[in-house]
Amino acid sequence: MMKEMHKVFGFSVRVASVLDDVEFAYDRRRRQYHSTPILEALDRAAPPNFVKVLGITKEDLFIPILTHVFGEAQLGGRASIISTNRLGEDFPSGFHVEKFRCRVVKEAIHELGHTFNLRHCKDPTCLMHYCRTVRDVDRKSEHLCRYCQVLLSDEISILPGE
Repeated sequence: MMKEMHKVFGFSVRVASVLDDVEFAYDRRRRQYHSTPILEALDRAAPPNFVKVLGITKEDLFIPILTHVFGEAQLGGRASIISTNRLGEDFPSGFHVEKFRCRVVKEAIHELGHTFNLRHCKDPTCLMHYCRTVRDVDRKSEHLCRYCQVLLSDEISILPGE
């Protein structure tokens, strides 16, 4: 995943444990974790020198207006999170490791894209296209469309130190 993320964003990627416990975001009624408080905690817990932060959890995430989310991000902010919980669903002939990995990478790049001010794209093959189901994730390519790529390049060019 680090290689794919470096290819899209041009940054070195580092793995670090930033937030160990997300129980504070658990909603007993829904039996899911509210992603927004986790985002806020990730942002507070990450070292200040981290340009962007991506949390990865196995917990099922939600926001109040949706039944579930594959991830959430602070639009134009620093923190993002994805859940692998539902990305392992809907394999017709049993679990497929490479397809699962591909879904995780796509959603990681998608959520990090939001932290660079990228919004949902109308192009169903673009990584920034909104996905409601894992089939939608599977339909996306592993690339940003030309328009989103230009927007991302512009955002990266104005980062401090770039």
